[in-house]
Amino acid sequence: RPTVAAAALKRGNMAAAAVASLRGLVLGPRGAGLPGARSRSLLSGARPGQLPLRTPQAVSLSSKSGPSRGRKVILSALGMLAAGGAGLAVALHSAVSASDLELHPPSYPWSHRGLLSSLDHTSIRRGFQVYKQVCSSCHSMDYVAYRHLVGVCYTEDEAKALAEEVEVQDGPNENGEMFMRPGKLSDYFPKPYPNPEAARAANNGALPPDLSYVVRARHGGEDYVFSLLTGYCEPPTGVSLREGLYFNPYFPGQAIGMAPPIYNEVLEFDDGTPATMSQVAKDVCTFLRWTSEPEHDHRKRMGLKMLMVMGLLLPLVYAMKRHKWSVLKSRKLAYRPPNVCLLSCLNGSSSQGATLGLFRSQLALLAKPLFLWDRGEGAGDGVPAPDRSAPIMEIN
Repeated sequence: RPTVAAAALKRGNMAAAAVASLRGLVLGPRGAGLPGARSRSLLSGARPGQLPLRTPQAVSLSSKSGPSRGRKVILSALGMLAAGGAGLAVALHSAVSASDLELHPPSYPWSHRGLLSSLDHTSIRRGFQVYKQVCSSCHSMDYVAYRHLVGVCYTEDEAKALAEEVEVQDGPNENGEMFMRPGKLSDYFPKPYPNPEAARAANNGALPPDLSYVVRARHGGEDYVFSLLTGYCEPPTGVSLREGLYFNPYFPGQAIGMAPPIYNEVLEFDDGTPATMSQVAKDVCTFLRWTSEPEHDHRKRMGLKMLMVMGLLLPLVYAMKRHKWSVLKSRKLAYRPPNVCLLSCLNGSSSQGATLGLFRSQLALLAKPLFLWDRGEGAGDGVPAPDRSAPIMEIN
């Protein structure tokens, strides 16, 4: 402010003149402009009224450099290699699968495969009937008890009646002898053979697998089991099988020791459903899916409840995240180095020590962070020299 500075000089007030001159440099004529922007221009080496200098330090602070050219090339090469490797793996897998003699089962539209679909419990009941009358003569279910049927496909009284139909060995009694008793709900399904050796002897050396988790234990799940049960056919020309083996293209090796277990009208369902081959295979596969995954319906029910709860909590969590982290993520930190020439002039000797010290104090208020040390040279006019070890002002 030239007018205020001139008036102060006429009155002999050197300190007021220095302050007025400094405010004129920072604020510009008639107090226009932003103090922060003018002080940044002054500290970056520009003269009053000019734009800040584009020094290398300022350029590096004003923008964030992206990845280098070499890094981009390396990332692009890695992406191309990953894509090529994935394509090669798919091509090789398809070629190997095409050369196999094993026929892969198709994907059937099971009613329980939907995201919110449950098992068909009437089909589970019919499937248990198929297992009881057809499959239980060779295959065991060591991990399924009669109590597991309660509330799924039978009532408690019906399950008790089913359990009482079998005789279970128990004991010993008071005489130390084993005895037979009617089954209870806590009993597991009876085994067709007492040990694996007896099972092999009765099936031409083949051991019938346990069916408790067979759907989870076979690649393809119920699709494989359904295709295996309905896929028996005559061997093609040129293929000969030894006695006791049957041709099934879905079985590994195409030669299976199990005779075709189901056919049309192999049994009669209690509810009157026609017992076609496909219907019997479908029902027993649904039953085996339940035995392999009895928590199927409960898992989907809990998943639906969790989706509903998470749908209510997600907006609240997002609002809390924005409330806590938006300030930290949007904050920008920059260091503006002071003008070296200006600092050297301010720290030099001068006959007007008091005026120069006041000028440095006012300038330190504008530059953040800026530390000025007085070397104690040129102090005069009755003004004591400041402390040489402490900065004039420190602003954090």
